[in-house]
Amino acid sequence: MPITVGTDSAATRRTLKVGQQEVSFYSIAAAEAAGLGDFSRLPAALKVVLENMLRFEDGKTVTQDDIRAFSDWAAKGGKNPREIAYRPARVLMQDFTGVPAVVDLAAMRDAMVALGGDPEKINPLNPVDLVIDHSVMVDEFGNPRAFQMNVEREYQRNGERYEFLKWGQGAFDNFRVVPPGTGICHQVNLEYLGQTVWTDVDQNGKTVAYPDTLVGTDSHTTMVNGLAILGWGVGGIEAEAAMLGQPISMLIPEVVGFKLTGALKEGVTATDLVLRVVEMLRKHGVVEKFVEFYGAGLDHLPLADRATIANMAPEYGATCGFFPIDDETVRYLRVSGRSEDRIALVEAYAKENGLWRGADYAPVYSSTLELDMSTVEPAISGPKRPQDRIVLSQASEAFLKVVADHRGIDLSDPAKDMAAEGPAPVAPTNGICHSVKVDGQDYEIRDGSVVIAAITSCTNTSNPYVMIGAGLVAQKANALGLKRKPWVKTSLAPGSQVVSEYLEAAGLQDDLDALGFNLVGYGCTTCIGNSGPLPAEISKAIADGNLVATSVLSGNRNFEGRVNPDVRANYLASPPLVVAYAIAGDMNIDITTEPLGQDQNGNDVYLKDIWPTQKEIADLVERTVTRAAFQKKYADVFKGDAAWQAVETDDALTYSWPSTSTYVQNPPYFKGMGMEPGVIKDIEGARVLVMLADSITTDHISPAGSFKAEHPAGKYLLDRQVAPREFNSYGSRRGNHEIMMRGTFANIRIRNEILDGVEGGYTKGPDGTQMPIYDAAMAFQEQGTPTIVVAGKEYGSGSSRDWAAKGTALLGIKAVIAESFERIHRSNLVGMGVIPLEFAPGENRKSLGLTGDEVIDVHGLAGDLKPQSSVKATITYRDGTKKEITLRCRIDTAVEIEYVENGGVLHYVLRNLAKSA
Repeated sequence: MPITVGTDSAATRRTLKVGQQEVSFYSIAAAEAAGLGDFSRLPAALKVVLENMLRFEDGKTVTQDDIRAFSDWAAKGGKNPREIAYRPARVLMQDFTGVPAVVDLAAMRDAMVALGGDPEKINPLNPVDLVIDHSVMVDEFGNPRAFQMNVEREYQRNGERYEFLKWGQGAFDNFRVVPPGTGICHQVNLEYLGQTVWTDVDQNGKTVAYPDTLVGTDSHTTMVNGLAILGWGVGGIEAEAAMLGQPISMLIPEVVGFKLTGALKEGVTATDLVLRVVEMLRKHGVVEKFVEFYGAGLDHLPLADRATIANMAPEYGATCGFFPIDDETVRYLRVSGRSEDRIALVEAYAKENGLWRGADYAPVYSSTLELDMSTVEPAISGPKRPQDRIVLSQASEAFLKVVADHRGIDLSDPAKDMAAEGPAPVAPTNGICHSVKVDGQDYEIRDGSVVIAAITSCTNTSNPYVMIGAGLVAQKANALGLKRKPWVKTSLAPGSQVVSEYLEAAGLQDDLDALGFNLVGYGCTTCIGNSGPLPAEISKAIADGNLVATSVLSGNRNFEGRVNPDVRANYLASPPLVVAYAIAGDMNIDITTEPLGQDQNGNDVYLKDIWPTQKEIADLVERTVTRAAFQKKYADVFKGDAAWQAVETDDALTYSWPSTSTYVQNPPYFKGMGMEPGVIKDIEGARVLVMLADSITTDHISPAGSFKAEHPAGKYLLDRQVAPREFNSYGSRRGNHEIMMRGTFANIRIRNEILDGVEGGYTKGPDGTQMPIYDAAMAFQEQGTPTIVVAGKEYGSGSSRDWAAKGTALLGIKAVIAESFERIHRSNLVGMGVIPLEFAPGENRKSLGLTGDEVIDVHGLAGDLKPQSSVKATITYRDGTKKEITLRCRIDTAVEIEYVENGGVLHYVLRNLAKSA
C-alpha cells in the first residue's frame, strides 16, 4: 500500500497518506528537527507520552521545556521526574466503579445548578465506554440452565443500577454503555474498542491520527498494553476529572525494561509465565514506574500471552506493562476483526513515528531485567497474594504451612506436626474430616478441600491458548471417565462471547459441561468476589471444623476475604490447572505425581495423561479463533438482549434521586460548597482509628463482596426492610455512600493492630471499648476529633477502587501515615482531600512503639506547602511522653496541592467549570 509523508501548518505536525487515507499527525522526528531534543532512544511507551506533549503543547499547560525533558530523560539514563500534564484519549469503566462515577457526575450537575451554572457543562469531553461486567453472580452452576438463571437473577438484583446507567447513557454526551452479558471490560477493550492508533477530527475538520491511550476505573485496564495501547487504572474520581477535560498531573516515570528471550517449553502456559513475571517485578520494585517488554522472545509470544502479562501490571505494582507495536500487533488486529484501513494506518503510523519494534529496537531504560522463557515452570500462586508464586510440584507441601499457621502448629518439630492435639492436625493422612451430603451421597471434606474451581477473569479467559487448553484437558478427562469431585463448585465465566463461539466450534464446551464447567455468565464473577454462596451443607462443614477450605481460580486476585467468605486459601492458576484441581478436589494432593482419579477400569489417571500438547492447542486455535467470529459477536455490541432493551428511564438533564433507593443516593461531597477553595490545615489532636500491617489492599479497605446482617451495612439495609438474601454485594451498592461508609475497613479478614488478634472491621471507640470501625468513626466525628490511619508498606495495593479513598474521607479520616503507598490509592486519597504521609526511612509503627492509643499532631501542612515536603509530627503516648518525627508529605505535584485545598479533584473541576460559565 503506498505511503507518503507531507508537511502541515504546525511546526511538529505532518501529514501521512496511507492508500486512500490522509491524516495529520504530530511527528517526533519533526520535533527533533526543530531542535527540541534527541528522542531516538526513548522507549515506545514513553514516546506515546511524548506525542501527547507535542499534540497539546500550548506554552502554558504543556511547554517546550516539558518536551525537552524527554530528551533529558534519555540523556540521564532513564530518570527525569518532571511534572507534566497528560491527556488520555478516552476513558473505560466497569459498572462497580462506573456507577459511583456516574453518581458523582449527576451530583456535580446538581451542584452546578446550586452554583448558578449550566448543568450541561458537566459532560464528558472525551469518549467514555462503560461495560457492565461486575454484577453477575454464580448462584447457579453445574447445569445447562445456569447462565440463563444467573442473568435473570442479575437483572432482579440490579434493576435500579441499570436504570440509572441507562439514564446516564442518555443524559451525558460521549458516554456509551455495553450491556450485561457481553463480556469483561478489558477483554471487550482488547477485542473491539481499542484501535492502537486513534483518529479524531480537529477544529479545522482535519483527521488527526495519534496513539490510542486511555485511563480506566479498573486497575486491569493495563491489559490493553498488550495491544500497544497505553492505558492504566485510576480511581473513578481521577477518571471523572479526565473525562471532564482535566489533564492528569504526573511525573515522567522511570521505565523498567523487561527483556524476554527463548520460548515457553512444552506444558507451560502464559499463566505460568505471568506468575513468574509478577514475582520478579515485585522483587525488583516497579511501583509508579512503567514496565516495557522487549527482546527476541517477543517473536514467540502471541498477543493473547502479551495481554495476559500486561493485565497483571497491578499485581506486579507497575503503572503499565507495555508491548510495542510489531508484526504480532498487526496480526491480532486483523484476526480480531478491525478494519483493513485501520490496520494499514497502525503499521504505517508506528513505523513513521518511531513506535515500531523492529530487529534493531534498543531503547534506553531506567533499569532492566531478563527472563529466558524456557526456564519457566508450571506454577500456581497463593494463598493470598498474586506475587507468592509456588512451583506446582511444591504446591501440596506449601499448603501444609498454610494449615500449620492457621492451626498454630510448629512445623519445625515433626512430632508436633504429626501428633498435634486439636480438631484437625496438619498431616493430611491424620486430618479429621467433616461429612457432607451432596446429591444424596455422603462425602468428607477437610483442610485443603477445593470447594471452588473457577475459570474466570480477564487475565486468562481472553487467551484462547489457555482456554482451548482447558477444554482439551476436560475432553481427555471426560474420555477416561473422570469427574469433578462433588464438593467442588465449578464455573466457566468467559471474558467475551467470542470465547463461547470458539469453544463450541472446537467441540469442547460439551466436555467442559460434563465436568461441571457450564457457562454461568459473561463477567468477572469469582475473581471479583461474586462466587455466590457455597451449598449450605458445605459451608456448615467448613465452619464447624474451622477448615482451611481452598479455591482455585484462573483470576488475578486472591486477596484475603475476596473470593468467598468461607474460603481461607485462594490460588491463582491457569484454566487447564483449574480443571485438573476440580478433578483432584484437594490441595493436599501433589497433582504432578499423584493420580487425579481413576478411569472406567479403575486405573490411576495422572495429570500428564490428560495434558494437551502445544501443537494440539495451536492447531485448534488456528482453526476456530477466526476473524468472522469476532465480527459476528461484536456486530451489535451496544444493543443488548431483550432484558436490557426493556429497562426504562427518563431523559432529564439532572437525575431524580429516588428517596427509597438502597442502590443509588445523592452523595454529600458537594453540599454547602461555595465558589472559593479552602486552605490546607495542620492536624491537631488526631486519634488513630486503624493501624495496619504491610500489603494492605484496597479489598481490605473497601471490600467488594458479600456482607452479613450483623455488619453495619447489613443493619442499615435491615432497617430499610431489605432481606439478607437481597443484600447483593458491596460492589453492587457503590452508588450508595451510606452502605460504602459502613463497609470501609470492614473486610472479614482485616486485622486492626489496635486490637489483639481480632479479625474484621473493629477498633476502639472514644471510650476505649471495641466497636465496628464505622461506629467509632462516627463517634469521633461527633466529638470533633480528627482521625488518622497508620500502616506499613505497600498501602493500598490491588484494585483501583476509589471507594477505598472515598470511604476513608467520609469516615472523617484526615491523613494516612504509611511506610509506602501504591500508586493508584495514593492518587485517590489526594483526589478526596485525604493527605498521604510517609514515615522516614527506617521508621515505622513498630519502631516507634505505636499501639493506637496515641494522640498525633501534624504540623507544616498549613501555609506554603510544596510538593513532597517534609513535615513534622508529634506523637503523644498514653503515658504523656512525646516524640517528634519527620514525615514526607506525598502530595506529589502542585496541581495536587490545589486538589486538596479544594477538598478534592471534583471540587476543583466543578469550581473551575462554574467560574468559566
